[in-house]
Amino acid sequence: MEKSKGITLALSTGKREAPYDALILDAVLRQSLVSVRSLGRQGLRVAASETNEHRSVPTFSSHWCRQKIVCPAREGTEHYLTYLKQILDRTETPVVIASSDGTIALLRKHRRELERQTSIALAQEPALAIAVDKEQTLRVAQQLGIAVPPSIAVRAMDDVAAAIHEIGLPVVIKPAESWVESGQEGARFGSTLAGTLAEAQAAVEKPLDLGGNMLFQPFLSGRREAVSFLYAKGVMYASFAQWAKRTEPQLGGTSVLRQSIALPDDISDQARRLVCEIDLEGYSEVEFRRNSAGKPYLMEINPRLSASVEIAVRSGVDFPYLLYRWAHGDTLEPVRDYRKGQWMRYLKGDFFTTLEAIQQPGRAGVPPAREAVQDFLTSFFVPMNYDYVDWQDMKPAFVSMADFIQNRVSKGIIRKLSLIRKLSLIGR
Repeated sequence: MEKSKGITLALSTGKREAPYDALILDAVLRQSLVSVRSLGRQGLRVAASETNEHRSVPTFSSHWCRQKIVCPAREGTEHYLTYLKQILDRTETPVVIASSDGTIALLRKHRRELERQTSIALAQEPALAIAVDKEQTLRVAQQLGIAVPPSIAVRAMDDVAAAIHEIGLPVVIKPAESWVESGQEGARFGSTLAGTLAEAQAAVEKPLDLGGNMLFQPFLSGRREAVSFLYAKGVMYASFAQWAKRTEPQLGGTSVLRQSIALPDDISDQARRLVCEIDLEGYSEVEFRRNSAGKPYLMEINPRLSASVEIAVRSGVDFPYLLYRWAHGDTLEPVRDYRKGQWMRYLKGDFFTTLEAIQQPGRAGVPPAREAVQDFLTSFFVPMNYDYVDWQDMKPAFVSMADFIQNRVSKGIIRKLSLIRKLSLIGR
């Protein structure tokens, strides 16, 4: 075996590794760490993989991670595919779980070929094609009588002004599909809130260049809620609901402070009907946003494990293990209930969302700086769990913390050196 940055590489030498029960791709993501821990606690042998673009991968530090695999190719590329095939050939892994949009796009493209070697824990086409495309999702929802926000499709820069004239400002801008690629280049894009025409144009420039389509929607100021499911063969085996008190970035980002709640009557029924109509098997998270009057509007479906999934696991709904059993073809036992009122916090993300409030006072969707800082500090006195922190598996938390501190220090040094350079130039 060869070593790179202290991480074991699986190379095409012809030598077979001991078989693993599951391979968790995209190991740098929080949900991947949750998956490794979840399956590991069940006594399963779990390997995890990530590309060499990331210098710190907390999942690799988990004592439940039996094999740490660094892929030398970029996410979503053909070289990545070749390397993945080599890993599967050497480890004979029966189930693969992916959570990154770029990786999933690649797996979908080569699914028939890959499933000769393994089972991919994703819904089948065409259900998956509908779920990853917000325009198709919203059309199906409308047919079911589910409220969706007014949406204008923008396919060229010349369409931006007209869309803003129709929707108004501020405007929510999101890609029709999160992963956009053109040739060998691909990128993930999230939602953003634009307060001016110039901000809107800047937000769409890159995805439009790659051939993506954008949706313009009005800004809804109510709370963000989501319902998650494990669904298979017409049966809903598990349901779970949460709301996000804070996200990073402030709009449409990953939840950094969330709480488990009872299934709301309105959105849980709507989400259930939508998943069944699409026949979206496996795991899915259906996200809603309420307006100021409390009316819910469908935002999107995530047909993959979401970054916020740990709160479900901590509340008693072990979605990663259910997803594994579904993909493996095992018998599933329904989850009847879960603990409500549980809090979960992603501290690094919460720090940055608070910093955003300080740096962008008065911006739509951003609370006043004093309120944001006060909420950030008082949250330390509320009983809650923290992402990465598991008292039986603390190394990932230490790795994440060290990486955060190192990044902040190095960036601070760079800023100081830049300032010194500017002052020296002024002095000349």
